[in-house]
Order: sequence, then C-alpha cells, then structure tokens
Amino acid sequence: MAIYRCGRCGSMNRVADQRVKDRPLCGRCKAHLDTTGAPQPVDGAALEQAVASSPIPVLVDYWATWCGPCRVVAPVLDELGRGNAGKVLVLKLDIDADGAEAERRRIQGVPTFVLFHGGREVDRRSGVTSRADLERWIASRAGQPPMRASHA
Repeated sequence: MAIYRCGRCGSMNRVADQRVKDRPLCGRCKAHLDTTGAPQPVDGAALEQAVASSPIPVLVDYWATWCGPCRVVAPVLDELGRGNAGKVLVLKLDIDADGAEAERRRIQGVPTFVLFHGGREVDRRSGVTSRADLERWIASRAGQPPMRASHA
C-alpha cells in the first residue's frame, strides 16, 4: 500500500501498489492523484492538514525563490520524493508566500527541512545535503526501514 496526498483537496489516499499506474482518483474529491512523488507546494493550512492526517513521514522544505542553496537542493528533493513515492510525502513551503507559518515554526534560515511523523515534528536540519543523507536521516528519525538505495 502507498499513500498519496490529493493536490486539490489535500486528503490522504491509500493506493494499492499494483493500482498506482492506473491513474487513481482521490476518494474524497475524485481528482486524479499525482502518484509521481514530486514535491507539492503547500501553505500553512495545507501543511497542518497533511501533518495531522499523514500515516507516512512528511518532509517539508522551507525555501525561498531568492535562495541559491534552495535552488541547488530542489532537484535532490525531487529525486527523493519520486524515488520514495507513496512512502514519504515531500512538501514545499515558500517562506515569503507564508511568512506567518515560517515564523510559527521558527524557521531561521533556508533551506530548512522539517520532518514530521505521527502528527508531530520529529527533527529538523538546514543547509544543502545529498539525497542519500536525507534518506538516512528520514529513516533514522521516523522509525522507518531504510529507504531505497540511491546514488546521490
């Protein structure tokens, strides 16, 4: 079983592994689910909903458009999300678009990665990092089995 967040309504959907390529629909709003695992942009309200309802780890990238290191790490997050689709939810929150959420979470620099699991923050780290390091970090902090091997 894999878990995918609906980009339209934000609900979490369980999808059988063998059905992922069948263009599954959201159980709530009937929109097609993005099963690629690509990072999804969110605001504070959508983030709260995702964290509260996700049975899988949620990795949030707090970033800004003007941030060079954020642009450097963006492809790493894309690879991580796509390589672990349905097992880890990768979200992106633009601190300039939602400064109140960044302030509430006490984000002091970007990029900052915050890992949530079981409805709560379990750890955070800042700066550019590799996919392999992020995967090890997520697995060790979220009590998950080791993720797929990567060549990053």
